[in-house]
Amino acid sequence: MGSDSEMEKSHQKEKKKVLALAPIAKPLAGKKLCKRTFKLVHRAAEHKCLKRGVKEVVKSIRRGQKGSAFCEKLCIIAGNISPIDVITHVPILCEEAEIPYIYVPSKEDLASAGATKRPTCCVLVQTKPTKGVLDQEVQEKLKSEYDQVVADVTELTTSLF
Repeated sequence: MGSDSEMEKSHQKEKKKVLALAPIAKPLAGKKLCKRTFKLVHRAAEHKCLKRGVKEVVKSIRRGQKGSAFCEKLCIIAGNISPIDVITHVPILCEEAEIPYIYVPSKEDLASAGATKRPTCCVLVQTKPTKGVLDQEVQEKLKSEYDQVVADVTELTTSLF
């Protein structure tokens, strides 16, 4: 009996997340893509291949690949940001820099995947760390997860536009 009420509460939480979404939150990741994206963010955070917050993300996008070897990037933006003006310029920057981006329903979930307690507006996943070098095996695993998520994001984007 307790499990029914827990399921009902989680369903209501899920509904609230969807209702709080910004109108510009497109392309929005589905449940499966969301889970895969959070897994990628978590792995990138473990290996220091993650930029958190609007300021860091914008700075990294604007600088591009100056001073370092070519590095692929993916921008993940939370869809429940208020006020929305905080992140409206990020998708435009991503499109200009040809960086794929995706919206996820919750900034809290994005922060927990990125190993921070503070809710995060957006994160930028990179295939190479800012400092140092990753092991070949770890690098390949991160790259394969990245490629899988980017393929799904690209598919979702092309079907949307």
